[in-house]
Amino acid sequence: MKFGIFLLWWGWILAAESTVHWSGREVHEASRKGSRPQRQRRGALDDAHKQGSPILKRSSDITKSPLTKSEQLLRIDDHDFSMRPGFGGPAIPVGVDVQVESLDSISEVDMDFTMTLYLRHYWKDERLSFPSTNNLSMTFDGRLVKKIWVPDMFFVHSKRSFIHDTTTDNVMLRVQPDGKVLYSLRVTVTAMCNMDFSRFPLDTQTCSLEIESYAYTEDDLMLYWKKGNDSLKTDERISLSQFLIQEFHTTTKLAFYSSTGWYNRLYINFTLRRHIFFFLLQTYFPATLMVMLSWVSFWIDRRAVPARVPLGITTVLTMSTIITGVNASMPRVSYIKAVDIYLWVSFVFVFLSVLEYAAVNYLTTVQERKERKLREKVSCSCGLAQPRAVMLDGSYSDGEVNDLSGYMPENGEKPDRMMVQLTLAPERGSPQRKSQRGSYVSMKINTHAIDKYSRIVFPAAYILFNLIYWSIFS
Repeated sequence: MKFGIFLLWWGWILAAESTVHWSGREVHEASRKGSRPQRQRRGALDDAHKQGSPILKRSSDITKSPLTKSEQLLRIDDHDFSMRPGFGGPAIPVGVDVQVESLDSISEVDMDFTMTLYLRHYWKDERLSFPSTNNLSMTFDGRLVKKIWVPDMFFVHSKRSFIHDTTTDNVMLRVQPDGKVLYSLRVTVTAMCNMDFSRFPLDTQTCSLEIESYAYTEDDLMLYWKKGNDSLKTDERISLSQFLIQEFHTTTKLAFYSSTGWYNRLYINFTLRRHIFFFLLQTYFPATLMVMLSWVSFWIDRRAVPARVPLGITTVLTMSTIITGVNASMPRVSYIKAVDIYLWVSFVFVFLSVLEYAAVNYLTTVQERKERKLREKVSCSCGLAQPRAVMLDGSYSDGEVNDLSGYMPENGEKPDRMMVQLTLAPERGSPQRKSQRGSYVSMKINTHAIDKYSRIVFPAAYILFNLIYWSIFS
């Protein structure tokens, strides 16, 4: 029983292998020689091709997307939209209006500004007219824009610009039944602004964004503001940290290029006035404090060299730092700015206060030399004993003050001429001694007068400078 089952199983395997072998051979022979129906069909096609039979037709271009119902209604394929509307006739008028969405950064170093706006064009293209029973317009997105004619606008003097594409291209096309077209797009553009910093930071800047056709001259395309100054709208929430927006207005001019001709150019002009409060806190107020600090040395004793010299040097270095910081944030212009005038005049006042102490110290040294010579001369000519030892810097004991109370001034101050008065005391009644003492006292008073006059002249001159400066530039 088992032996019979084994023979049946083995016979079934041999039958299956023989079937696969003969079928594979038939496929190979058919592919090598070709079946008769296939040869007959191929021959018929060759004969038809040789005889020019109309049964062969050009296959459709599968890469070309079929027209939508709206595009079929506008007859996109029936016209050549690479040409402007009314080609060969008068110039086509294209109205423009703009809505400024934001005025972002204004850079003094790069002399440019960044603006985001809605740019809209209006024109009439009769090739896009379509029948309509309710006279309603049709609105399309940016895909149809690539198939029809639109004005080729560009921004003159722009550095960077782009059309927003989030979440899709921010482009809108609206067509009315009579062929009137509204084309709107949202653009951000960074353009140049030629700024004048001669009155910085008390300046007012006027910048402009210029729109022009790139290919079509005024003979082919006439640009104009659709509603005059009302064609420019701005968002009420627009504000800048350093500027106050005073005015937005529009103008129209003609631009000439020697190679191509005359073009219509539209201008979006806006006037900006700089806020001064920031610069008052960061520049003017610190500079004024440094100048006032330099005046403190006028009230310090002229013999206190370690006090007056570092004070003068510190104020000079601080003014240099302020000037360097202001110029680092400004373009390297070849003319003097208003802030430069203020800072450099303040620097001169601080520097003069240092020179004032140098003059006082020098005159004090000369004066002490003359005092020493006068003391020696009086001692030798009068044959008197050496006077009591008293410091030349005017320091003396209270006992000496009591002994010389007759030589003290009425206001009670200790005079620096005390040494001479001690020497001249025995011959107080001599006319010659009185004349010598008068000349010496006069010399001492002139030395003190430098500091005294500086306490009045320096503040008065600086106040006068501020009055003139702010009356001219404010």
